Amino acid sequence: MSPNFTRLQGRTALVTGSTGGLGVAIAKALAAQGAFVIVSGRNKERGDVVVAEIRTAGGRAEFVAADLGAGGDEVQRLAREATTAAGGRIDILVNNAGVWGMPQPTGEVSEQALLESYQTNVIAPFLLTGALVPAMAERGHGAVVNVGSITGLIGGDRSALYSSTKAAVHSLTKSWAVEYGPRGVRVNAVAPGPIATERAADVADEVGPVLARIPSRRMSTPEEVAAAVVFLAGEDAGNIHGAILSVDGGWAAA
Repeated sequence: MSPNFTRLQGRTALVTGSTGGLGVAIAKALAAQGAFVIVSGRNKERGDVVVAEIRTAGGRAEFVAADLGAGGDEVQRLAREATTAAGGRIDILVNNAGVWGMPQPTGEVSEQALLESYQTNVIAPFLLTGALVPAMAERGHGAVVNVGSITGLIGGDRSALYSSTKAAVHSLTKSWAVEYGPRGVRVNAVAPGPIATERAADVADEVGPVLARIPSRRMSTPEEVAAAVVFLAGEDAGNIHGAILSVDGGWAAA
């Protein structure tokens, strides 16, 4: 996305899981529209690189380290430190951090994998939203964009664990839209299909047959998904609440 620096000027944004993959594209896209972005993830070196790239492009950003799989205390610490780094408020929350595993039969999923997936993909965004969004509601404005998945909308072979976490994210999106919308906070989600990130090669065998039958016949780029996040975070989506915006090349329609 070309720098504009006006669309989200004066807004602050926290993007979880923004030291790699889709999260980097989202952080850069928000910064390119003028938002002051809090980049967050487990790896400080990677986070510092993202911040440096944003600043080189003329944007503003800071890094706050956090491991959202570590439990509620870590989530609360991120909420506090991100708010401080952003100058006292967060206007836009992007719940992007998530864990994903290779497709696996339900009977082979360990209890530990189940707990870890739900901690990062569901519990952490639940707690982070609870920590940050009430302050948005008190101010009367704000936006939350959750990163779900097309697999949370349709069934998939051997994807019960990941798909169920993303279905929960979609459900939370709608519930939060009803809870916070009357107080000026819009809550929406994007539901990406396959994305051409650095880990795409790991799932080439799984994704190939899907791409052959969806209308676009290709993966989405991280920038295409990030553009949808920017749209939902901005005033152009001012009366959109509880939407699940698919960026999937038409997979859900095929």
